[in-house]
Amino acid sequence: MGDSSPLGLSFALEVDAPSDLAYDEQRADALITVTARSTAQAAPDAPGAEILIMDRSLSMSGRKLDEAKRAMCAAIDTLRDGTLLGIVAGNHKAEVIFPATGGLARVDALTREDAKLRVVGQLAEGGTAIGTWLTCARHLFAATPAPVGVRHAVLYTDGKDEHETPEQLGDVLTACTDQFVCDARGLGSDWHYADLLRITAALHGTAEAVVTISDLTEDFTRLMRQAQRIVVPRVYLGLRLNDRFQLAFVRQTRPVEAELTARRQVDLETYVPLGSWPPQTRQYQVSLRFDPHTLTVDEELRAARITLHAERPDGTRTPCSDTASMVVRRRSTPGFGIPRSANLTRVENERELGMAMRACADAHLRGDLERADHELRLATGLAQDLRDTARLRLLRALATSGPDGRLRVRRDVSRAEIQRIGVESTKTAVPPRDLVDAVELPSADASSVSRECPRCGTAAASASAKFCEECGFRFTAGTSEPGPVDAS
Repeated sequence: MGDSSPLGLSFALEVDAPSDLAYDEQRADALITVTARSTAQAAPDAPGAEILIMDRSLSMSGRKLDEAKRAMCAAIDTLRDGTLLGIVAGNHKAEVIFPATGGLARVDALTREDAKLRVVGQLAEGGTAIGTWLTCARHLFAATPAPVGVRHAVLYTDGKDEHETPEQLGDVLTACTDQFVCDARGLGSDWHYADLLRITAALHGTAEAVVTISDLTEDFTRLMRQAQRIVVPRVYLGLRLNDRFQLAFVRQTRPVEAELTARRQVDLETYVPLGSWPPQTRQYQVSLRFDPHTLTVDEELRAARITLHAERPDGTRTPCSDTASMVVRRRSTPGFGIPRSANLTRVENERELGMAMRACADAHLRGDLERADHELRLATGLAQDLRDTARLRLLRALATSGPDGRLRVRRDVSRAEIQRIGVESTKTAVPPRDLVDAVELPSADASSVSRECPRCGTAAASASAKFCEECGFRFTAGTSEPGPVDAS
């Protein structure tokens, strides 16, 4: 699609799939890289809708709630005029505190002040039921008259989701999937990272640990700016499979790992929701299963046609990219192995790194320090091999040398630092341009800190930036290591 695309973004996809398959292979994999670029033509003129969800449970009492209110007010000030806004205050139930008339209100100078007054007036009480908050947001979005552009929500919480069962939250996420995008933040240390990852994986958002409470304002301001860069409300990966192949799975592999298989919609072709899009590059792994004996040998066969489809604000869905093909060829020699591609091998190793980081966090949270130490060493080795400096820095911040000289988790590590390891486990780095045998580990000395983001390679806007504007990686002033834990 050229620069004349009426969507406001021009989409291109690239398929990286080894064509040769071993004689007895039963699986074919492809990496699909999707790049969206801004076009000269403006996107359709439909307002975006934003819902801010604030945790006002009893555990938020004191400074945490004050800082959260400051962050919410800063987010409101960052919104463009004309944006449709709603604010939900949540504890064990959910209440729409703005606008008072129901639905969503169009942002202008007067509504901004009204919204901020209602935020400032909230008191801390009750428990935590995040699914109830998300259901409230879904109803608000659904009640908004069409056409509406991007539907985006952001929530923070400082506690565990204790007033509903995991099954109840799962039902809510199923109902909300592909209805809106939601970013989530864990504030302090008493929440659980798995809840945030579950929410953001289902709703195409990002999860972050905001360990230092005062950082929430800058984080929310950045989130609002990023949300306003989103142009296309929904994009789908369209897969038209040869009848000899079945879809095994679809995963997003970059910049955040997420399982997408369960969300597929099957019609004449399979559609996999990819969420809303700003100018950005993302990568996906598609895996197909087949009976090798149904494939003729040494003959090229198109296993799948791959096309992107964009949803317009009026709900219509149209192709937004050229069609690419996944072509395979079964080799004729039994027992002759075909080397796996370097890119696919890297993706699998990145996934193993994420699993090791989550295993380390889970073991430490349940008090199994020996297992946590083992998983930390495994994760650190993988991060070094992958040259994933962002995740390597976080792992090194947890580590110390034990009596046997091997790495282990620091015995004074805070729960908040452990939660951050879990949250960051799904975030993958841009592959290095060149590969070397060894990695020089980052130093804590301020002079060694690069203000180029180690996750996505974007140059920081200023030397004092705390977050990468593109991907949200957290810098800390004067050091590349995570900052101190807020005592609140």
